[in-house]
Amino acid sequence: MINPMQQVVIATRQRGSEAVITALQDAGVLHLKPITGGPLSTGSLAGQDAQSRREDERLLARADSTIAELGAYRPAPAALPPQEDWERVVEEAAGPVSALARQRQELQADLDAEAAYGDAVRTLARLSGGVDRSRRLTVVPFLLQPTDNLAELEAALQGTLKDRYALATDVAGPNRVGLIAVLRGDRDAARAALSRVRLGELRLPGRFDSMSLSEAALAFDQIRQQGPERQRQLGEQREALARTHGPVLYAVRDALKDRVAIHDVRAVSARGKYSLAMQGYVPVDRVPALTAALGRFGDAVAYELHPVDEHHDHAVPVQLKNNGYVRPFQLVMGLMSLPRYGSFDPTWVIALFFPLFFGIIIADIGYGLLFLLFGLWLLGKARRNEGWDLSFFGAYVPPATLRDLGFVTNVMAGWSILWGFLTGEFFGTLLEHMHFFYINPGLLDRLWGWTGLTFPVEAERLREGYYSGLIPIVFPRLETEYFANVALVFALLFGVLQVLWGWGIRVQQGIKHRDPVHTWEGIALFGGVGALILLAFISRAAQDFSLLTDLTNPLVWLMILGFALFIIGYLRVIKHYPLLPIELMSQGGSVVSYARIFAVGLVSAILAKLCTDLGWSLYENIGFLGIILGILVGAVLHFFVLALTLIGHIIQPLRLHMVEFLNPTGFNAETSPAYNPLRRLSPAQGQAK
Repeated sequence: MINPMQQVVIATRQRGSEAVITALQDAGVLHLKPITGGPLSTGSLAGQDAQSRREDERLLARADSTIAELGAYRPAPAALPPQEDWERVVEEAAGPVSALARQRQELQADLDAEAAYGDAVRTLARLSGGVDRSRRLTVVPFLLQPTDNLAELEAALQGTLKDRYALATDVAGPNRVGLIAVLRGDRDAARAALSRVRLGELRLPGRFDSMSLSEAALAFDQIRQQGPERQRQLGEQREALARTHGPVLYAVRDALKDRVAIHDVRAVSARGKYSLAMQGYVPVDRVPALTAALGRFGDAVAYELHPVDEHHDHAVPVQLKNNGYVRPFQLVMGLMSLPRYGSFDPTWVIALFFPLFFGIIIADIGYGLLFLLFGLWLLGKARRNEGWDLSFFGAYVPPATLRDLGFVTNVMAGWSILWGFLTGEFFGTLLEHMHFFYINPGLLDRLWGWTGLTFPVEAERLREGYYSGLIPIVFPRLETEYFANVALVFALLFGVLQVLWGWGIRVQQGIKHRDPVHTWEGIALFGGVGALILLAFISRAAQDFSLLTDLTNPLVWLMILGFALFIIGYLRVIKHYPLLPIELMSQGGSVVSYARIFAVGLVSAILAKLCTDLGWSLYENIGFLGIILGILVGAVLHFFVLALTLIGHIIQPLRLHMVEFLNPTGFNAETSPAYNPLRRLSPAQGQAK
């Protein structure tokens, strides 16, 4: 749900405003809203305030850049030094850290140059035979591609220099390199000949450009031999500097951010010579914290609280507040924009249906157990207060996020395991081969016979014992010849539910916000989509349209009512939505989109079945050795199938919620800023961090 907000206006003396802002930072509940216009000053600071802000921002930037060069995550907290020592503390760390960063950059540049040019330069130095150090002669090195014609270069050189040159080539790693030796006065002519045949002189980067080939080869040899060890030493120095300066740097950085935040508050407030006024929002359940923070100032601070105007104020921030089960799924909501304040929070819907859809798609006990192990691993790291360093992605996942991610993963795993029991799948058909799961035609007829479905008993399968086992399969999605239509309609029922639900929310929100256009739009499309669904159901998927005229069927009257609601609603909003009939067809397609739950899941099941069947066939044909080969081959194939399809299994349920369900609600059309209260980063005076 969306946490309700109160709007607050605060006025205080300019002289004591810093203490008031600091108290608001300590409370950590006020989301500020800029004040614009009016008789008091607003916007950028001026005079001494502006100068103080520039100094604090300069020192903060210096601290931030130093921390970035150290490359350390937040260490254990350290005591905050006195404010007069902050600049000294930052500069004492910044000097050696900057010098070390330059050394690391220079070494890395040398290592990169050696990796790119080392083999070529060593080969060229050998080809030159010392000519590159001659006072009268010079060499022009170049690279050759496989398609380059050396004869063309020979002809160009002969035409320009006659016999006043020497040409040599050799292989250097994956490349071919060449060298032209000429008199120093003929160097430009040799370069021109290279250019005519579309070859370029090999130029070395940085400091190596001024070296001869022999000198560069020696330098590259030294870098290759000593570079890794030097890199390790610099890394150790960096870690030592991080241990020495990191804790106090973070403490000073946080305190500077708090000071800059005070300047920011003044910049978004209305300022007079003797007074300062702020406005913002505070959650209803945190109003006591705000009143306690301001109450100690007595008459020096005046403030007023009143309900927000959710119909007209688009700047009201949003804070999601859900129960213990739903709250971790706010991590999934982070992939979307926040709902508009006063509208519908779909987090609980996603918490219910997203893992359910994922479980229906995966529907495999073995895969579900893998997800469960992964979720438990994430929760274990979170319990130990460890983050997850994804440095290859340039990311770091903090423990709190891992806790939510682990919970969501476990719920998804639970649904996957449950549906795996219903479909009888364990790494595909492994347990079906072992007759742990089996097809029971009589039971399936009793369960699904009301749909008109009959499961035949095949004589050959009966002889093979296919219809015997321990646990019967109740949702046999792999029996596509008989069960595909039932599984498809089952998936489409979710589309019927969510699309109609979405337009029902549109109607409810339109009535709530006194918006007749959106109200009638929702009524039209709710009725129209419902009528299309009934039309398809009554006519048996367009097989018998004569059934639509059977007025004794109450469903026919419901269909007529649905189309009537669409026509009435369309006439009311035709000026705003003239293409609403086309949108109706599109919404019918949205219902059909839920077929992807069936389709993607079936593809996953078929691939898993193929992996297991291949491994099982090795066991049947080779014997004991086949067991080992079958396990290895099956495991490798299952790993690759899961790795290649996993993203799609997650994206498809998300897409159904983001597009098919949330578009009708108007969720994607409007948003509100996230609740971001003014809060202190550094410890309050007299408190330990």
